[in-house]
Amino acid sequence: MDIVGESIKFMVLGMLVVFTFIYVLVVLMGVQAKIINKFFPEKKQPMVSSASGAAPGEAAEEESRRIAAIIAAVSEFRKN
Repeated sequence: MDIVGESIKFMVLGMLVVFTFIYVLVVLMGVQAKIINKFFPEKKQPMVSSASGAAPGEAAEEESRRIAAIIAAVSEFRKN
């Protein structure tokens, strides 16, 4: 019975160590994210729409060009 008791103690101790480590890791990652966002904020990209002066047809044309480029890249990749 003494060995079973010792194994349960070690199991609980090991689980507490792992839980504590994961908790500290999550807290530190949150602090790191706040620090990074403070010093290196994400740059907002301007939206292409009629309100910004671009014609609605230009956005559709740009999307068509992107789709054509993707199709061409996939076709070229499949040739090899």
